[in-house]
Amino acid sequence: MRYLHLSLVVPCALRDRDGERLGRVLDLIVRLNSDDFPPLSGALAEVAERPVFVPASEIDSIGPEGMALRSSRLDLDHFHRHEQDVLLRKDVLDRQLINVDGARLVRANEIELALLDDSYRVVGIDVSARAFLRRLLPKRFAHHIESRAVLDWRHLEPFTGHVPTLRLRTPHPKLARLHPAQLADLVEDASSREAEEIISAVRSDLDREADLFQELDSHHRRQFAETRSDQELGRIVARMGADNAAGFVRELPEKRREAVLASLPDAERESVEALLGYGAASAGGLMRTDLITVGEGARVADAIEAVRSSGAPSEVATWVYLLDDEERLEAAIPLADLLRMAPQLALVQTVSFTPPGVGADTGVEELARLMTDFNLTLVPVLDEEKHLLGAVSADDVLESVLPRGWRRRVHVFTAD
Repeated sequence: MRYLHLSLVVPCALRDRDGERLGRVLDLIVRLNSDDFPPLSGALAEVAERPVFVPASEIDSIGPEGMALRSSRLDLDHFHRHEQDVLLRKDVLDRQLINVDGARLVRANEIELALLDDSYRVVGIDVSARAFLRRLLPKRFAHHIESRAVLDWRHLEPFTGHVPTLRLRTPHPKLARLHPAQLADLVEDASSREAEEIISAVRSDLDREADLFQELDSHHRRQFAETRSDQELGRIVARMGADNAAGFVRELPEKRREAVLASLPDAERESVEALLGYGAASAGGLMRTDLITVGEGARVADAIEAVRSSGAPSEVATWVYLLDDEERLEAAIPLADLLRMAPQLALVQTVSFTPPGVGADTGVEELARLMTDFNLTLVPVLDEEKHLLGAVSADDVLESVLPRGWRRRVHVFTAD
């Protein structure tokens, strides 16, 4: 693919079909939509010191020597931005974009265009220092510098909160590909305005917004909590797991803590308040309460159906707990074992090993030791009479013992 570098095109001369100079091109315009490579909708030009719009249908060719029109006449109506107009030089060049392929922020040192399907389209950005060097050199030398680090536009999302015609239209559909933890990394690396734009892009999906909030570090959670009302925070907290919700509520100022708790539905409020009664670094403070349980007399088929119909997260749905009539723990069976058993078998006939339980005051070091010794992903938390209170997951233990800033130490590669 032959690239057309924006920096070698804009600004440039605007010429009619006979080669006569009409003015100069100040910027190129695209409208962001579902196209993998958005086509130019036109150009912003200056003719007789007047800003005018040059529609793409009037553009015959673009190059370092200038932009040539198909005709000798040009409509001189004053330029006005239309909805979703993005000026490549003003709005994208030298700004950060989201590289969805790798979940990181990148800077557009150059914008690459190409002639595809008879239209000029944005095909990528160059993030290399060579691209920036090209812009510093005279054009007669700059065109010899090739692009070496071009990122495909299909994997990029520009920030558009600063664009007047797009401030209320920032869906960023490509962000749907990212895990909430990856979104949290982006938020934590971005400026305040960019971070708010990322969060705003997921606000229409309350569950996804809640997942994002619970992945943020405590500093950013507090920062964005300040921009939300108590009712908005309550809606977010209600969609978190009880353990994460309790951790989030602990970080709030006491006055706001009471208001957010009061805004929760009764069941969620009771679960969160129960966890707030334990130490933050204890099994009681870390445990999840949305477990999969079945009662006495249950068969393998009943346990599998309980998993299938449960809304519990996948890290919790790996174990099924068998309780007696008084809610005491009788056994814990891994889902993988259940899938290998005959459906009609009674669960009590299948139990060969029950993992050890811990008390609510057990510390994270003991939890980590038990998980390592017994190869567990969940550890049940019991009261003195063996009633099941909840369970602590391996990821919550890891999050407690790993140093601050652990998530950014490794670049994670994801499959397309």
